[in-house]
Amino acid sequence: MEAIPKSGVYYSNKFARISLLALEEVLGKNGLNAILNLASLSHLIDNYPPDNLERQFDFADFSAVFGGLEEMYGPRGGRGLALRSGRATFNSALKNFGALAGVGDMAFKVLPLTAKLRIGLPAVARIFTQMSDQYSTVEDAGDYYHYIIHKCPQCWGRVTDKPACFIGLGLLQACLHWVSGGSEFKIVQTTAKSCGDVNCTYLVSKTPME
Repeated sequence: MEAIPKSGVYYSNKFARISLLALEEVLGKNGLNAILNLASLSHLIDNYPPDNLERQFDFADFSAVFGGLEEMYGPRGGRGLALRSGRATFNSALKNFGALAGVGDMAFKVLPLTAKLRIGLPAVARIFTQMSDQYSTVEDAGDYYHYIIHKCPQCWGRVTDKPACFIGLGLLQACLHWVSGGSEFKIVQTTAKSCGDVNCTYLVSKTPME
């Protein structure tokens, strides 16, 4: 695949490491190594970023990993694997970050579902804003929330014919499942930078699926 020019905007090493370990869990070590080779990131094989909050992992490299995933497994296979890695990323680590620490407290658990979503979704956005150059916001749109990524590392420097930031979709699915106490919600990506849109936007239903 064609190399993506460096962006000059960064994830923290910690989040990049978490994401690569989640991908390794989904793909197996050999599978991830094949993706890293395809994405011209062979220097990361057995050399994941350190476990610290320094912003040093370029968005272009993050995007290349998931571009390589789609190229190797095809759009449908890549989508499924990216969704699984997004859920694994959240389940393995992100729920331990400070902004979500209180979500497991009893006081939070007894809140109405509407309040849980109103608190939990912006907490996730704050995590990414604080730990990376990925600026994320949440807007109330009546029956839905708009979860907006203003600088998206998932599709940075790539061109797609439809929104394809699936690791973020999987992460949001896992987040809402955890925050709500086990419910599933319809989440659809409606815009993407890789499609020529201004931002990457997910439409998140406030009502759980039956």
